[in-house]
Amino acid sequence: MTESSSEDTLRDPLPSRRALLALGALLAVLWLGVLGLRDLVPTDEGRYAEIPREMVATGDWVTPRLDGFKYFEKPPLQYWATAASYELFGIGQWQARLWTGLSGLFGVAFTALAGCLLWGRRAGLYAGAVLASCVYWLAMGHINTLDMGVSACLGGSLLSFLLAQRDGVSRGAERGWMLACWGFMGLSLLSKGLIGLAFPGMTLVLYTLWSRQWGLWRRLHILPGLALLLAIALPWHVMVQLRNPEFFHFYFIYQQFDRFATPDLSRPGPWYYFVPILLLGMMPWLGALAPALWRSARRGLRPPPDENSGSLRTRRVLLIWAGFIFVFFSASHSKLPSYVLPMFPALALLLGEYLARARERALGWQFALWALLSLAAGIGFTQLWRAGTHVTPGALYQRFGWWLEITAVLGLAGSLAAWRWERRERRSLAVLALAGSMFVGLTVATQAFQILGRTASTRDVVAAIRPWLHPDQPFYTVGTYDQTLPFYLRREVTVVQYRGELDFGIGRQPSLWVPTLHDFAARWRADRLPLAFLPSGELPALRALGLPLLVIDSTPRYVVVARPDQDYGAAARQARSRLPAAWNPASSLEKQP
Repeated sequence: MTESSSEDTLRDPLPSRRALLALGALLAVLWLGVLGLRDLVPTDEGRYAEIPREMVATGDWVTPRLDGFKYFEKPPLQYWATAASYELFGIGQWQARLWTGLSGLFGVAFTALAGCLLWGRRAGLYAGAVLASCVYWLAMGHINTLDMGVSACLGGSLLSFLLAQRDGVSRGAERGWMLACWGFMGLSLLSKGLIGLAFPGMTLVLYTLWSRQWGLWRRLHILPGLALLLAIALPWHVMVQLRNPEFFHFYFIYQQFDRFATPDLSRPGPWYYFVPILLLGMMPWLGALAPALWRSARRGLRPPPDENSGSLRTRRVLLIWAGFIFVFFSASHSKLPSYVLPMFPALALLLGEYLARARERALGWQFALWALLSLAAGIGFTQLWRAGTHVTPGALYQRFGWWLEITAVLGLAGSLAAWRWERRERRSLAVLALAGSMFVGLTVATQAFQILGRTASTRDVVAAIRPWLHPDQPFYTVGTYDQTLPFYLRREVTVVQYRGELDFGIGRQPSLWVPTLHDFAARWRADRLPLAFLPSGELPALRALGLPLLVIDSTPRYVVVARPDQDYGAAARQARSRLPAAWNPASSLEKQP
């Protein structure tokens, strides 16, 4: 079903093709151009930057490693993409986020394309605008996690399936889109495991049970599609198992099943855990979400004119997809906010169709609602300083709050402009005004997070201790493992009295680990030019062991210590002369060089 070709001659014409191309180019430049402006922060950003760095350093792209330990929690697609980015452009922050950024941008473009082919150019434009300006999709498109990559691949499989099964499609186009669907499923398997099969598969099963369109299965091109999926996903699984016999049980049994069915990973949450995440994540389109879902549900439940036509009920598929993902993760014992991200392309497509079909002037109240919420947010951001702690002072939160005021002001201005254009029956301008203002405002907000993120990252720590660094020197991290530290050091570190997510690897490679403080003390006394990174609260325990310690950097979170009785070179001697006396009381130094 498509819109009339006369839509551009109405009172509300769509922007010209040239204008849309210019908007798309501007979106891409802004989306990708800010990827390197913020420091990487723990945990995910550091981890998923470091694993590819170690692939490049070791040349082993089969067995993922984190700090030298085998790390089988996730499959390697994003590691490979990021390692390729490092090989092409060098190691850095924007290179580490490039796959995430490209995945998010691809999701926007593919959602817009699918909307155009399914319901017309207007619905496609609106669907792409909605997804590009959603709080959650935009934010996650600029954070180095696996969730955006798998969401883009899962979205690709869903949208390719819809395009393959739409009315009027030729047999050749059907085959091509279904092969794309199977290919995206293979990439999803390589992105985050079995959900790459579970989500498309269960959506298809539930749809056919509901609609009783059994003939749909004959149009899936199963044999060539399955061959393509296996060609993409199987080789790595075979190679990594041959090299690591312990892989299968940990990756498939523990990571794919136990984490869903048991609370072992300590990521609990109530049944409504994802409700506020979904509502916040859909802003600024929250006002349109309920009407869009209600309208889509009514039309999706309505029987087709010809029950035997075999026409795919597109809205029903989208509702099942979004609903299944929401229920699946709500039932899981392991919950993280980003798990529901694959819902967003489907929701954006439903919203785009709703915005395109709603009667004239019907959306004014929704734009007015966002104006009120933006105004309330602007007032609330003035109180952000109250969130301060001794680690992240209230003054930093307040600085962040002032930047968020820009987002609130842009949201208010965009919603008022959208309300005005809606009243004048110029919905295209209304939707683009709100989407554009929120895209710019949310981009400002995500980059301003650097004010807080800088306190969590180790980039400044590594810069401060640069004069003390030497190739191949012992570098310990005591009682903690900050995932950004090895990335900024460009080397692995030795973990002391800490297991955490490295537990599996430590069990297989215990020689790379120091189990107790007493073992560390023996090494510290024997080492040449050692350094140690530790939480601030761990320093008294080390001093109680009588170790020679010189604090060379101190933050509210961490300290870094060296040996005061060893010469780290001329640069270190100059840096030492500038150290605050309060960091190193005379009684705490065992020896002087």
